[in-house]
Amino acid sequence: MSDVVIQVENLSKKYIIGHQKQESYRSLREAIANGTKKFAQNFLRKDRFRPDEVKEEFWALKDISFEIKRGDRIGIIGRNGAGKSTLLKILSRIIEPTAGKILIKGRVVSLLEVGTGFHPELTGRENIYLNGAILGMKRNEIKTKFDEIVAFAEVERFLDTPVKRYSSGMYIRLAFAVAAHLEPEILIVDEVLAVGDAAFQKKCLGKMEDVGKQGRTVLFVSHNIAAVEKLCDRGILLANGELRYIGDRTNAITKYLSSLTNNVVSLRDRQDRQGTGEIKVVSIDIRDEDGKSLDVVKSGQNISIYLYFETKLLKNDRILAGISFKTNQDNPVFLHHSRLTQNTLDIAYGRGAFVCQIKRLPLPSSVYRLSYSIMPNNGRDGSYFDSMDSAIDVTVVDGDFYDSGEVPPISHGVSLVNALWHSENYGLANI
Repeated sequence: MSDVVIQVENLSKKYIIGHQKQESYRSLREAIANGTKKFAQNFLRKDRFRPDEVKEEFWALKDISFEIKRGDRIGIIGRNGAGKSTLLKILSRIIEPTAGKILIKGRVVSLLEVGTGFHPELTGRENIYLNGAILGMKRNEIKTKFDEIVAFAEVERFLDTPVKRYSSGMYIRLAFAVAAHLEPEILIVDEVLAVGDAAFQKKCLGKMEDVGKQGRTVLFVSHNIAAVEKLCDRGILLANGELRYIGDRTNAITKYLSSLTNNVVSLRDRQDRQGTGEIKVVSIDIRDEDGKSLDVVKSGQNISIYLYFETKLLKNDRILAGISFKTNQDNPVFLHHSRLTQNTLDIAYGRGAFVCQIKRLPLPSSVYRLSYSIMPNNGRDGSYFDSMDSAIDVTVVDGDFYDSGEVPPISHGVSLVNALWHSENYGLANI
């Protein structure tokens, strides 16, 4: 019990949602008369809740209990609406629970949204001291860490500028630097790191890993499974406000991925496509060798990318199709096109799929943007039937790319190379 820093017992959080009743068509005279009547009724009501509204109870969290020990690095995962952010806000004492109790031992620092705890009118320098004071630190303690915070955030030139003039990237860099360097015993981080660039995200993950190795506790919410896998040693899986699992990180991720039953991404409503529209890609699916739809893929895994299309072309036509991967910072990783392999793609009126089979996916763990293009075989004037930039995000997690039991280091590039090493000895005569 002495190592337990967070103890949650039977925690629940309820919200009240109001829904406006739908009414049939009324004349202007009726609307004015009824509005006046309702205003008088509402003014006399104590709760001021409109009588034409329906109250609904929504339980964001339902009877959750768990313990977290000192030094744990916990990844909190689950679908949108699972209750992840609500849980962090309660642990950060931003909102009160409806039922249950929480015991927290140690100084808590939370980074739940860009600029958390910053005063927009104060400069970066002033906000560093303000945040430290809020955490109960003395001025000398903050001063000791000051240079390290500024260097990490990379905002030296704008240190004496009001933070309301900072870009979102500068905001998050300084906010994270303050939160991580003022020696919190418990660091709570929501998925705010997506604002930063790749280099800064890497620095943040490294800093959180250092915090955990120093015996301090990290709670990290993210939809980036690769980041959770890199940073965390344990996992909490939430679904519909309920605790489904707490324990080993790999088991938590496996249970989460197995709960995703439909991973086909629809593109029907996307308005950012380019092309004539004679062929239109309406959805994308990624499958493994057994045809199972995947939410994430592993480094070195054999996958097939399905571009499901609809077309009104009446005659058989030969088509060229291509896909490309980019990093979240829009840096090209690779492009593959059916022209490169001289594959023939025949289509006719109706529906179908262009399928790209990738052997041993050569990417380390990260999140990538997949784009596609569909064009005529004759490439007339470089025109497209359909193309879309950043159509879907593809999450890649660690895999045994080299069949060696070793995980390739992510810091050495954005591509993995399938190569072999050997040595040759020529003897002393050649020296």
